[in-house]
Amino acid sequence: MRWLKRSDPRRWVPTLLLGGWLLTGCGATHLGERSVPTSQAAPAAAALAFDALPELTYTPPDWPSSLHADVLLPRSGSDALRPAALLVHGGGWQNRGPEDMVGIAEQLATRGYVTVNIEHRFAPTHRFPAQLHDLQQAMAWIHANAEAWRVDTDRIVGVGFSSGAHLVSLLALAGAEGPLAQPHGGDHARLAAVLAGGTPSDLFKFPDGRLVVEFLGGTRAEVPEQYALASPARQIGPSAPPFFLFHGTWDRLVPVDHATDFRAALEARGVENELYLQHGRGHFLSFLTRGDAIDAGIDFLERQVRSLERSTH
Repeated sequence: MRWLKRSDPRRWVPTLLLGGWLLTGCGATHLGERSVPTSQAAPAAAALAFDALPELTYTPPDWPSSLHADVLLPRSGSDALRPAALLVHGGGWQNRGPEDMVGIAEQLATRGYVTVNIEHRFAPTHRFPAQLHDLQQAMAWIHANAEAWRVDTDRIVGVGFSSGAHLVSLLALAGAEGPLAQPHGGDHARLAAVLAGGTPSDLFKFPDGRLVVEFLGGTRAEVPEQYALASPARQIGPSAPPFFLFHGTWDRLVPVDHATDFRAALEARGVENELYLQHGRGHFLSFLTRGDAIDAGIDFLERQVRSLERSTH
């Protein structure tokens, strides 16, 4: 936390939380994990170096706000097309920034993904669906740069945590077709798979809390159609991509039933999914101790993009 002074006791909160978690010996449960026969498993690839481009503006000149993206390009040593990942930070749709996702972006880049780590407009100044429009515009921008960056546009995945997980999930389920596809969505907004942690999947579950009310512009009784449109669990259609979810079982900000009910809804519609439950962890600690969940999630993404590579190239 760069804004805290060294003497500020808040500086030690993450360390104290992590220490308490370690003392409890908490583990994880991985639901829906697919066992891959050794004969079919891809050999472990050496970690790739990558180059960071200077901060770029991904929005057009007439966009309501000038928004930026951090792009990492792997040094793959080949002219072959490679997958890409759109990363979206959390912060209750109101704060934080791409710096929160840097570690995950770098981890993906070493695995050969072109990573695009974006900022987006904030509520309450900009209400839903402004943030989804930003993600749709980011996807259009990735497509526009696909040749220069050697991106396979059929293999773009979405990665996010908390409100960022909500946004990439909604992009995956409603950004390309349906009422939320216009005016900025379409085929370019399709994702091949999603890795989402601490996801607010059904906004009706929140008891008219400030963040959701300011994001959607009213309470559940006042704007129920907004709550339905903005809830990923209520937007699952026949073209839904595979999902990897991770969630802390002690999450009080976004209770774990957001994950378990979302997974059940995906299962009911035949959508491939996995759920990695982090025992004894709340919302923030599930992100601070995300290592094993992210490793499993990237392995899941790898299986998805590999299968698309085999079938389309």
